[in-house]
Amino acid sequence: NPKTKEQIENLLRNGMNKELRDRLCCRMTFGTAGLRSAMGAGFCYINDLTVIQSTQGMYKYLERCFSDFKQRGFVVGYDTRGQVTSSCSSQRLAKLTAAVLLAKDVPVYLFSRYVPTPFVVYWENGAQITSPHDKEILKCIEECVEPWNGSWNDNLVDTSPLKRDPLQDICRRYMEDLKKICFHRELNSKTTLKFVHTSFHGVGHDYVQLAFQVFGFKPPIPVPEQKDPDPDFSTVKCPNPEEGESVLELSLRLAEKENARIVLATDPDADRLAVAELQENGDWKVFTGNELAALFGWWMFDCWKKNKSRNADVKNIYMLATTVSSKILKAIALKEGFHFEETLPGFKWIGSRIKDLLENGKEVLFAFEESIGFLCGTSVLDKDGVSAAVVVAEMASYLETMNITLKQQLINVYEKYGYHISKTSYFLCYDPTTIKSIFERLRNFDSPKEYPKFCGTFAILHIRDVTTGYDSSQPNKKSVLPVSKNSQMITFTFQNGCVATLRTSGTEPKIKYYAEMCASPDQSDTALLEEELKKLIEALIENFLEPSKNGLTWRSV
Repeated sequence: NPKTKEQIENLLRNGMNKELRDRLCCRMTFGTAGLRSAMGAGFCYINDLTVIQSTQGMYKYLERCFSDFKQRGFVVGYDTRGQVTSSCSSQRLAKLTAAVLLAKDVPVYLFSRYVPTPFVVYWENGAQITSPHDKEILKCIEECVEPWNGSWNDNLVDTSPLKRDPLQDICRRYMEDLKKICFHRELNSKTTLKFVHTSFHGVGHDYVQLAFQVFGFKPPIPVPEQKDPDPDFSTVKCPNPEEGESVLELSLRLAEKENARIVLATDPDADRLAVAELQENGDWKVFTGNELAALFGWWMFDCWKKNKSRNADVKNIYMLATTVSSKILKAIALKEGFHFEETLPGFKWIGSRIKDLLENGKEVLFAFEESIGFLCGTSVLDKDGVSAAVVVAEMASYLETMNITLKQQLINVYEKYGYHISKTSYFLCYDPTTIKSIFERLRNFDSPKEYPKFCGTFAILHIRDVTTGYDSSQPNKKSVLPVSKNSQMITFTFQNGCVATLRTSGTEPKIKYYAEMCASPDQSDTALLEEELKKLIEALIENFLEPSKNGLTWRSV
């Protein structure tokens, strides 16, 4: 690729040795979700070469794992992201991926246009890969770094008889599967509620429109400036709907103009969903991932209860969440009698656990992670913003018939199962040794091999350290969640009912903190709970993270 080659040559010419080292002396690794990096020149970035290398390694590994690999084939999808300065685009990378495999006589199912991430299934179980596959694939990539004959030949996607386009078939089957989680089609077709949808310059528009059709709705109103793909995301300062009101500006203004009470925002690859609702006083309420999960959990269980067959057993029902997410589903499960399970952070863990449960005859209604990743039903085994968007629309339409808003229903859920008030944020830290020393200090707090007993004035009841596999709440002191040595994560359960987790991001230079007050249904003084949580978070930051001493940058909101 002349452009990435030129980037490296320029750095060399200008003697930028540190930057060359950063770019060339490490490879991409698997974070909480796949091989992730920015686009650009160098072995630790996404570009033509590193995608070819990764695909070659994947080919080698799959050939080893499946004797019938060449009968099965390989699925390749892409979204709308790109970087002009590296002449790199998701579509071009998809063609190169396909070329590597077609040159090796592997049938390739290459989508003919951009698709939401959940359309592309992952390992043979349809979930994102977990260890040990990731480590083994990395080893295979290391063994196949020189491009093979034919790997650069992206014309193969136009000439090879082994290339097929799964778009129509997958889209049809996906939309057909959506019907399983639609419970009020009749009511949807009559609703007076209006919805605005923004696809954040990504892939979501067409698919959300189709999903609304399947559910019997009139089409949602698209945000014209954000409806079509734009790799520069030119109307938002950050293409992440999780950032809240500041990035939803255009959709909120359109909704006010159109008299629409609910805004649905899918992120650029359409696997996550943000929701905002107009309140009586004219303000917008942007729901957090944890608040939406409380609504989804209530809704999916309520729909199951009302539609179940006579002999269906509630003990066969499961909901899942990652361990840094709200414990609200646990509270609902305890009261209603179904099962709740936690996994490590990352939807790959949820996907593979759901697969196990389904194989054992269990039914999984809902799963989520707090970073606005939701899965309703089990037609795909990954977070899915398209199905989540249309389920929110149905839930809102149903509640509207009783004059209840989403915000009021959220309060109803909390009143019944106990308030769960949470706060998630992060600090930036670009120095891996500082990050390591922060966590090592917690493992040797007052004396060697001793975790803290207090955080400021707050007494600690239990500590779980998934990095080392320690859990003080277990009889054998061993963590039930699998050990994940290459990332830092410690969870503190406090005497006052608060749970807080400190962890490093699998994909970015961040130390994240997650804290939640889990109250019982009889504690309904929210101001008091919020005050307590606020104080605890201040103590956590001050005592355990020490931002000024460690030179951490606060997240700018």
